[in-house]
Amino acid sequence: MNMKTDPHSESQGSMIDVAILDDDTDFRQYLEDLLIDEGRYSVQSYSMPEQLYAAAEQRPPGIVLLDMKMGKVRGDKVLEQLLARWPSLCVIVVTGYPSLEDMRATFKMKVFDYIAKPFSIAQLRQVLSNAIETYSLGKSPQDQLRERLGHRIRMLRAERDWSLKDLAEAAKLSVSQLSSIERGANLPSMESLLAIARAFDAKPSELLAAIDF
Repeated sequence: MNMKTDPHSESQGSMIDVAILDDDTDFRQYLEDLLIDEGRYSVQSYSMPEQLYAAAEQRPPGIVLLDMKMGKVRGDKVLEQLLARWPSLCVIVVTGYPSLEDMRATFKMKVFDYIAKPFSIAQLRQVLSNAIETYSLGKSPQDQLRERLGHRIRMLRAERDWSLKDLAEAAKLSVSQLSSIERGANLPSMESLLAIARAFDAKPSELLAAIDF
């Protein structure tokens, strides 16, 4: 296992933890150097799944770059273990043997994306950027809570085909207040959260549990 961080990270905001699981030493080194040069990642690399599991028990990474072909180790089994133990983990599959069948299988297992070797630096940057945005990585816990809760409320409203006005009437809150909550600009007060949950026939704890926070 190797762990490297950018020595200038303190001046660049929250670092994003990336774990690399690949049995190819040269490729792991290449990815480590590439990500560290980006200046926003703390990188840990592993050659065996057990090493990754043990480290993730202490501190789950933000993103896992997972090789699907590692000798006798089956990437799909590793992926299954990772997502069973850390359901909200962002996993990006990296493989030198891409196939449409493999892509379909891995996406069914809720991987975030799939990169085929060889890939360009621009491709990797874009996939990581998308992951960071989707998973709200590198943000404070307060920012993540606001964004995840707002997104969950928006999804519940969409499932019922409600407009903001419909939800406002059901929760007896203002449209502007609900709009700011859904955008992640503000957290609801306990009273507002209770009113929103009741409007969806749910408990506040159920809303929070659904966003894995």
